[in-house]
Amino acid sequence: MSASARAAAAVLPAGPGVYRFRDARGRALYVGRAVSLRRRVRSYWGDLGDRPHLTAMVAQIDRIEAVSCDSEHEAAWLERNLLERQLPRWNRTAGGQEVAVCIGLDQSARSPGLSVVHADGRSRAPHLQYFGPYLGGARVRLAVAGLLRACTLDYAGDAPRGASRDFARERGVAGADRPRLALSLAAVLGRDQAAVDCLREQLTQRRTAAAESQAFEVASRIHAELAAIEWITCPQQAAALDGTDADVAGWADGLLVRFEIRDGRLCGWRQYRRSRAQAEPWLARTPRAWQDFAGRSAVLAARLAQGSGAVSRASTAAGRGD
Repeated sequence: MSASARAAAAVLPAGPGVYRFRDARGRALYVGRAVSLRRRVRSYWGDLGDRPHLTAMVAQIDRIEAVSCDSEHEAAWLERNLLERQLPRWNRTAGGQEVAVCIGLDQSARSPGLSVVHADGRSRAPHLQYFGPYLGGARVRLAVAGLLRACTLDYAGDAPRGASRDFARERGVAGADRPRLALSLAAVLGRDQAAVDCLREQLTQRRTAAAESQAFEVASRIHAELAAIEWITCPQQAAALDGTDADVAGWADGLLVRFEIRDGRLCGWRQYRRSRAQAEPWLARTPRAWQDFAGRSAVLAARLAQGSGAVSRASTAAGRGD
């Protein structure tokens, strides 16, 4: 790893994001994600521990590029999307290990509740309202369990039978409550902050009550559900169900950063040396919802380029792919 790349790593933010290593010829070596960009990237010139196979790669790193994300989940999606499009030499898996899923909200009188289905759309029913996509089927199912623990829509059918009828009676839930419960769940899944905070408070109180009554397994389970709910409700734009196509760009200090959104996935990321006038057409077509993300990305890219002193080389290689 060059001394300039190591110096650039010091300006990385401490929050989540995606990083990319390039060699002296501008070729992508590796794409990774991190809960803390600064800590993760700086670890490459420390003890690699269980990553000894990366030693040869580290010696080739000439510069670092990075995108700061609003959440760990967004970073996971961005990494997945980039690797599905192009697999650098030192990455082993195209797209990562997590399964992409959606949550379906059923408000019908017969079978109200939540279900988890694959995000490819093949298992979707037309009468359900879908949210997501999310990464990690097991984690999302845990989140659904927490949602239904606090908001018992699955017991709000018009004619529950057997054990379901007994549980509904015990929880004081009836068919008349179904619209209210469905609306509450939709608000949480739609990332309405007040609804998310209310749900979090309910589950936190239940966790505390369980711990105080020494029901430690229940408390531990609710704790895991809370973490999973945080995963599905945190800010995340890198993947959507709307199938949007868009070109997103930000500019700072002579550096244009471009992202491509195809079929709802943020899947392309390139950097160029460009003047403000040259960048203006790209900036003008950037959707308003993406302007803050793109602007922050350009500022970080410019800071890293200044730290590494490698941006002039990078600009000549910009057409060689992501």
